[in-house]
Amino acid sequence: MKTRHFPTGRMVACSLTLAVGLMAMINGAKAQLTKDNGAPVGDNQNSQTAGPNGPVLLQDVHLVQKLQRFDRERIPERVVHARGTGAHGSFTATEDLGELTQAKLFSKGKVTPVFVRFSTVIGGAGSTETARDPRGFATKFYTEEGNWDLVGNNLPIFFIRDAIKFPDMIHSLKPDPVTNTGDPQRAFDFFSHIPEATHMLTRVYSNYGVPANYREMNGSSVHAYKFVNAKGAYTYVKFAWKSRQGERNLRPAEIGAVQARTTNHATSDLYEAIGKGQFPTWDLTIQTLKPEDLDKFDFDPLDATKVWTGVPERKIGTMVLNRVPDNFFESTEQVALAPGNVVPGIEPSEDRMLQGRLFSYNDTQIHRVGTNYQSLPINRPLVPVRNHQQDGAANISGRTGSVNYEPSRLAPLPASPHARASALPLRGATQQQGIAKTLNFRQAGEFYRSLSKQDQDDLIANLSGDLKRVSNKDILHTMLSHFWKADAGYGQRLVKAVGADADTIARLAAALKE
Repeated sequence: MKTRHFPTGRMVACSLTLAVGLMAMINGAKAQLTKDNGAPVGDNQNSQTAGPNGPVLLQDVHLVQKLQRFDRERIPERVVHARGTGAHGSFTATEDLGELTQAKLFSKGKVTPVFVRFSTVIGGAGSTETARDPRGFATKFYTEEGNWDLVGNNLPIFFIRDAIKFPDMIHSLKPDPVTNTGDPQRAFDFFSHIPEATHMLTRVYSNYGVPANYREMNGSSVHAYKFVNAKGAYTYVKFAWKSRQGERNLRPAEIGAVQARTTNHATSDLYEAIGKGQFPTWDLTIQTLKPEDLDKFDFDPLDATKVWTGVPERKIGTMVLNRVPDNFFESTEQVALAPGNVVPGIEPSEDRMLQGRLFSYNDTQIHRVGTNYQSLPINRPLVPVRNHQQDGAANISGRTGSVNYEPSRLAPLPASPHARASALPLRGATQQQGIAKTLNFRQAGEFYRSLSKQDQDDLIANLSGDLKRVSNKDILHTMLSHFWKADAGYGQRLVKAVGADADTIARLAAALKE
């Protein structure tokens, strides 16, 4: 009886390596069309049929697979920020911030890869890039301690201060569920109940509401976050991107001219600039406040409808975008950014709008892209992911071992004490009440007065154009009174533009409280 010799592990590995090498040589010699399982396709022009005139056969796996995959090419569209474009680049820290934060990316000279997604908010994936709308400015930093997502807008504030109103606001701005068209009356009906929106509405209806392109546009975190240092002490911080290309917006007459040529002007501008080696660059700046300084303002600094007037800015780094994605869907469409993705040294503040986003952004990405969305190449951290999250659709984690729980003596996976959350002093009882310091109108007036005469004229033309479409007098008068309260001259010009009664609006404005 012959003795059978089984190959050793080393022999198996060598054989596998040789086989893989031969396959690479074969495939490299001439690229072939394959099915999803890698098998070559014999005919991509003709379906299998029962004879020359018979029906198509279900056994034509290639045909069925092509149709199945085609039917499933679209993942759910983002509810907001559906229209976007993106680019790769890097961020270089220019300051050491160790006294403020233990986040390692803020060490002078440290270079961190980034991916940035720019977007409009309300329109669908095929909408125009000339829409009057805030612009999303979201940056994913691939740091040595995991991914940090700085998810903000081009404007430094937001419409509302509490996330409980976000679905209502978006519903009012989206197309009418009956006619499927946008209707300013619906939007202003909502905002007539939300006086804190006066500031953001003024900015959106100014020329800042239609940036000329993404390169000549600033960005903002909108919300305050916390920097936490190695001692556990925290400082409130707001981030802002300052375009080195300058900031430029479209005037009313320019919008129509651009849109008549293309609906993709901002994407084309970004890609063409990068293609020419004219890499767009932004400086990252911060404003900081100590916890004990929050009560020194006559407004709540954690209110997302407010800017931190008078608080100095400090440059901490520079970002350069230098590469267009090879595949739009795999990168720009599947990138999933969420403000809850933070790293040690950076934490969310108590901003009520931000607190809601911590849940909703991650939740919508799980719904839209899938349970394991953070395993996709565009979202995957550069550092190993080690936890006991498991299974689910499209899981490619490669998890091994019997221990899928913690704590364990068999396979310890301890937490990192330096990553513990900071301690927030609390007082009072649970409640459901508005913030104490609202100051709904003053900053809107300050912004209006900061505009040039030409920009003020454009604001009046832009805003009155939509206000004229409001037929309900209560809604119209309420909105006009808000703008009048912000600045009497601002309100008077709008009243004249829409043909309302000045005495009525002045009386309503006088009754309003900040």
